[in-house]
Amino acid sequence: QVQLEESGGGLVQAGGSLRLTCTASTLSFSSYHLGWFRQAPGKEEEFVAAIRWTGHSTYGDAVKGRFTISRDNTKNTMYLQMDNLKPEDTAIYTCGAGKRIIAENYDSYDHWGRGIQVTVSS
Repeated sequence: QVQLEESGGGLVQAGGSLRLTCTASTLSFSSYHLGWFRQAPGKEEEFVAAIRWTGHSTYGDAVKGRFTISRDNTKNTMYLQMDNLKPEDTAIYTCGAGKRIIAENYDSYDHWGRGIQVTVSS
C-alpha cells in the first residue's frame, strides 16, 4: 500500500518558519501532482498548496505570499516552506498525491500521508 510520510512539523512562535517534507518509498513522485492540506480542530480540511508534475504551483488564499511549495523528483520529496507563521496556521498538515487532481479538491487525490502537527504560539 502506498504511504506518504510527512516530517518537519513542531512548535514555533508567531513570525517564525518551518519546512515540512513529504516523501514516499513506494511511489514515484515524478508521475504525480502533489499537494498539502491542513485541518485545524473543529474545522474542515483546508487547501494549502499544490504543485503539478510540470512544476506549476497554486496556493490557498490564507497562505499566499507566506508559504512556498516545491518538489525534488530526484529525491522523491516535496517541501512546504512556511514563513511568517501565524497562530491561525496551527493545524495538522497532510500531504497528498494524485494522477488527476483538482488542486483544491481533497477528494481528487489518490494517496495521503498520516499528517503532522504544526503549532504556532502567539
